[in-house]
Amino acid sequence: MLPDALQFTSPAPLVDIGANLTHESFEADLEDVLTRARQANVTTLILTGTDREHIQAALTLCEHEHDGVELYTTAGVHPHHADQWDASMAEYVRQVLAQPSTVAAGECGLDYHRDLMPRSVQRRTFEAQLELAAESGQPLFLHEREAGHDMLEMLRYWRDDITRAVVHCFTGERATLHGYLDLDLHIGQTGWLCDERRGQHLREAVNDIPLNRLMVETDCPYLLPRNLPAKLKGRRHEPALLPWIVREIAACRGMEEAELASATTKTARRFFGLDEVIPHG
Repeated sequence: MLPDALQFTSPAPLVDIGANLTHESFEADLEDVLTRARQANVTTLILTGTDREHIQAALTLCEHEHDGVELYTTAGVHPHHADQWDASMAEYVRQVLAQPSTVAAGECGLDYHRDLMPRSVQRRTFEAQLELAAESGQPLFLHEREAGHDMLEMLRYWRDDITRAVVHCFTGERATLHGYLDLDLHIGQTGWLCDERRGQHLREAVNDIPLNRLMVETDCPYLLPRNLPAKLKGRRHEPALLPWIVREIAACRGMEEAELASATTKTARRFFGLDEVIPHG
């Protein structure tokens, strides 16, 4: 249960473009989490596939009906798992990208913040997934932390071969943001922007993102917003809290919440081709 103070319904249906619902913290109460999402008017969730285990779990979730909530997934290998990429994994991702519930290639990219994998391995695995995205025609769901220079360089090389790409949970500097925008990329924003300790620069930079290229996400169970009006036991983030992030972004942009909600949903549905596939859930 969410505290009463946190039960906030979006004025328009929302798409959460990044929900890690295959995380173990959701095992015990996933259906309740989905019910709360629907009650908050978060009606479409894009699950994040980061390795074989989580891709398969996401596909299984997408096969079942969930009252009032559509589920889709991405499929890729996160830079933290870059050493898992081999011919077998490439073929597995290729097959998953052809399934109707899969709407993007990724989460893939570069992470020089935690550097859990050698950077050369990260770049090699990312390049392979860029090639798969180009082959499949699927959009890209990208991860980048403190690797903007290399990411931009690789994306510039591949830009004419890929369809669409979103830098999910963008937290970088303004110059990097404008580099992505110059490549006609989309940008995902999370509760990071609500964190007064480290998100202040995003509160200004979010105004630079064209409305037709801005999308919203929780990245749950991570990145619980710090602007919530009540404490949350356990500090697990979930899709039902997405309206609070939308409210904060709308305030930063000086616009109505309903307008922002409608715009980000329209953008997300167009980006992921959701009106072109059969809903799952």
